[in-house]
Parts: sequence; structure tokens; C-alpha cells
Amino acid sequence: MAFLVMASGVAGIWALGDWLSQRAGGIVRHGLSFGRDAAFDTNAMGIMFTELSWQALTLASPIFLLTLAAAVITPFLLGGWVFSPTVLTFNFERMDPLQGLKRMFSMQSLGELVKAVLKAFLIGGVIWWVVRHEQDQLFALIAQPIEAALASFGHLMLFAALGLMVGLAIIAAIDVPFQLWQYYSKLRMTKEEVKQEYKEMEGDPQLKARIRSQQREMARKRMMAEVPKADVVVTNPTHFAVALKYDSGNMGAPQVVAKGMNVIAQRIRELANEHGVPVIEAPPLARALYRHADIGDQIPSLLYTAVAEIMAYVYQFNQFVASGGKLLPPPLPTVAVPEGLDPGAVD
Repeated sequence: MAFLVMASGVAGIWALGDWLSQRAGGIVRHGLSFGRDAAFDTNAMGIMFTELSWQALTLASPIFLLTLAAAVITPFLLGGWVFSPTVLTFNFERMDPLQGLKRMFSMQSLGELVKAVLKAFLIGGVIWWVVRHEQDQLFALIAQPIEAALASFGHLMLFAALGLMVGLAIIAAIDVPFQLWQYYSKLRMTKEEVKQEYKEMEGDPQLKARIRSQQREMARKRMMAEVPKADVVVTNPTHFAVALKYDSGNMGAPQVVAKGMNVIAQRIRELANEHGVPVIEAPPLARALYRHADIGDQIPSLLYTAVAEIMAYVYQFNQFVASGGKLLPPPLPTVAVPEGLDPGAVD
């Protein structure tokens, strides 16, 4: 930023050099030309000083305005307008001397001090080199007329400003990448901050796991509540259990109302026995139903024949019970399933 401000000032001096030297020569000549009466009149000297000061300010105003515009526009080009009214609010922490001492003796302050010293040496070295290189012309200004001396002095100032710009360019080439690196380093979050942000965005993993566990438990309870309403439970006989329900008026095919493995399968069998739901051992069919049908789905069409055999046997058995045991149904034949549907024997 300082380099751009300096460059705008140098550009203004270079563009307005002739006009500045002429106006400056006129101001100096007017200041050094006064009559005998004005020399002994204190009021006249004060009026002349005010007038000369105003003329000098008017002369320097284009350069001041140009550098001011550069100082305002440069941050806008880098990051846009940033209006933060919170900076203007009163904060007691800024008046804390302990916090001030911490900032003064922090590593960041030490780094800024080292950079400031290096900048001072670099700029001072450039000015010293310019003065030493042009010292003959500086001393020759005394013998020149005012207009020529001011023009020569303006060229020397322009040369010195160019030297300063080179120094500032070297500083900017080193400092700007460092400042950007330091800025983005401060923006990086620690591992704890990343974890906290993830928790805020995605939720606490432990809480989400607990919610999922509760949801599974509620779904399991709803499933178990459907077992007493089932028409038959097909088992493996120990590893799998699938409860089926069929309503010819509302269903096109039997529906799976509950299924489970191991402990859940055992609980399904217990509930079925408690509520008088027939439990049929058909290992291939139990495994096929568990693998290819979800809870609430109708059975796959390829298993219609096997399930129909089970449902027919259950119907005959219910008739046998209803008739008081007068006509025992024939034993259930081995229920087979189409090839490729049985995931394999477990028992």
C-alpha cells in the first residue's frame, strides 16, 4: 500500500514538475521581495507569511489529493469496502494496561519491530546513496538562479523519490507475501475448532448414534407388536424367523410383518408361541424370505408357491383345531425355493 501511495506521489510530481517549479519559484521570489516599510511592519510580515503559507498549501494540494486518493482506493482494490461499526464502539479491554503490555512484548510485536528497523535501514540507505551520488548538484544549487535551482531541485527530488520507490518495492516484495501467509495462518482452525464446527454443522456423533439407537429400538418394538397379528412364523429353526400375514381382501400377496436373526428371531418365536401363532420350520424359505423381503413388503413373486404351501398347511391345521381335532392334516412336505434365492444353510 505504501508503495502505491508513493508511486502516485512520484507520478504527480513527474506530471506536474514544470508547473510546480514555476509556481514554487514565484512563491520564493514573492517571499523574498518586500519594501523597507514591510521590513519594519510586524503586521505586514504576518500577513505575508499567511499568504505564502496558503500559496504553498495550494501548490502542494494536487500531490496531497493524489496520494490521498491512492491511500483510499488501494484498500478498496485489495478487499473492497469494509464498514465495521463495532470498531467504533467503546471497549474497556482496549484500556487494559496488562493487555497492552502483552501486545507490546508479544512475538508479533517483536516481528513488527524487526521489520520496521529493516525498513528504516533500507530506506535510509537509499536516501544516503541518493544524497552521496548527487551531492555535487545539491551544492551547485546555491549558485543557480531561483527558477533553475528549483527545477534542478525538483529533478533531484524526483530521483530520490524513485530511489525510495525501489526500496519500498523491495520491502513490499518481501512483506506482502509474509503478511498474506500470516493472515491465512490465523484463519486456519485448530483440530479442536474443526471438531467443534463439525459438531455444530453435523451434530454430535454420540448424540446422533444415541438417536439412531433409539429409533432402531422403537422400530423393533413396533415390529414385535405385529408378531401376535401374524398368520404364521417361518423359522430356520434357530437363526432366522420371519412372520407373515395375509389378508385376501386387502393384500395381493402375504406380507412380511417381522423378521430377525439370532436373539431377535428367538424373541419372535417366543411371542408367536405366547399368542398361538403357528411356527413352521422351513429353513430354505426362512433364509430366502429374510434375504429378499423387507419388513412391510410383500413376498417376492418367486416365493409365492413355497409360501402358498405354508399358508395351506396353516389353514388346514387351523381347521383341525377348530373341528376339535377330528381330521389331522397330512404332514408338511419339504418346502423348496427356486434356485439362487436361498443364501445358504446356517444351521
